[in-house]
This record gives sequence, structure tokens and C-alpha cells, in this order.
Amino acid sequence: MTTSDDTKKAPAKDPWDLPDVSGMTVGVLGGTGDQGRGLAYRLAKAGQRVIIGSRAAERARTAAEELGLGIEGADNSECARRSDIVIVAVPWDGHAKTLESLREELTGKLVIDCVNPLGFDKKGAYALKPEEGSAAEQAAALLPDSRVTAAFHHLSAVLLSDPEIAEIDTDVMVLGEARADTDIVQALAARIPGMRGVFAGRLRNAHQVESLVANLISVNRRYKAHAGLRVTDV
Repeated sequence: MTTSDDTKKAPAKDPWDLPDVSGMTVGVLGGTGDQGRGLAYRLAKAGQRVIIGSRAAERARTAAEELGLGIEGADNSECARRSDIVIVAVPWDGHAKTLESLREELTGKLVIDCVNPLGFDKKGAYALKPEEGSAAEQAAALLPDSRVTAAFHHLSAVLLSDPEIAEIDTDVMVLGEARADTDIVQALAARIPGMRGVFAGRLRNAHQVESLVANLISVNRRYKAHAGLRVTDV
């Protein structure tokens, strides 16, 4: 016989109950560029094991030595193979080619795409619309056997790389298809002091998140700032 207690729903999972990611290795493809380098520095400073990836292994090793903090450098292929989580921070014009070449190495990996498809003209920055809808959706199409998420789009490379700044005062919009994966990304963001990861929908909503960077560039130019985002009432 079924009782009322048997039919009660389990309590909803606390959205801020996030996993421990401190033991995971994070690879940063495009880790010699400004954004990738800044993310590698902040994550390593927070105690994460980090590998910088580049097309040229020597260039990656040089960048890793300059940053210190136990960061390693390797070519993109080795970086992807050795990492539990792989952040894609390559230039937009090399995005598809890079991911296509690493499909095998990224199989089964949690991939975080933070690439912003942007164009620039005399009027400033403007958003591009990839055929797949967004950079993140392009990554998902090219990496069908990977767990693709999107995050870390709205971070200032200047602030990330400045050793005089102890905290990065910003939220990180996190998108993905599986809650277990977006929870990991949120937890990774929270490793950086001052930063918080906030779930912002599925990958189909990535375009507007990527596009918002064009607006932030306009803000920064007008106010001589390094603007980020904060989500209120959450």
C-alpha cells in the first residue's frame, strides 16, 4: 500500500551545492593568448593543475615558465590528452580548424568554450553569427563525443593577468546540456577569488552570451574600464 510519505518528491538539489574540482587538471588551448594566459594564471594561482596548450610546444613551454605556479606547457594535442577539463580560448578564425584536429584527443572530455565570434570595423566591435548559431554550438557539432559547455566569455584579460589584483569581481555565465557538467564549470569558476559561476541556459542560448562581449568592449572604450558582469538577486 502506498502512503503519502512514499509519494513525496525528493527535495530539489541546492544549485550552489557544487562538486570538488580541486584535483582536476585543466588544459587551456590557446593558452599563450591574452585570455587563455590570464585564465591559466588565475586557475593555477587558485591551486588548480594547469597545462597551457599551443600549436607550438616550445611557445607553450615558454609561456608556462613565464607564469610559473607549476603551470606546464605542451602542444595542443598533448594538452588535450592530459587534461580532465579543456578550455578553448583560441582565436575565432582558428576555432573550427583547431577543434577538428583534436576531435580524438577531446573524446569524453569536458570542454569549456569561451570563444567570442566578433568582427571589428570603424564603428567598433560587433557580433558575428556562426552557421551553427554560436561558437559553442559549433564546438558541439565538431566534437560529438565531448561534453561541450560554454563559459568565461566576459572576463578582462588585463585584470586576469594583473598580479596586483587579488580578486576578480565578476560572475561567469555557464551554459551546457547536462547539469553535472555545468556544475563542474561553476565550481571551477568559483575557485578564482571573487568569481562566481551562474547557470545561464543550454547551448542554444550561447550566441547572446558570446555577443554581449561586443557591448562590453563599447563600455570599456567609453569609460576606460575593464567591465564584467554581476547577476542580481541570485
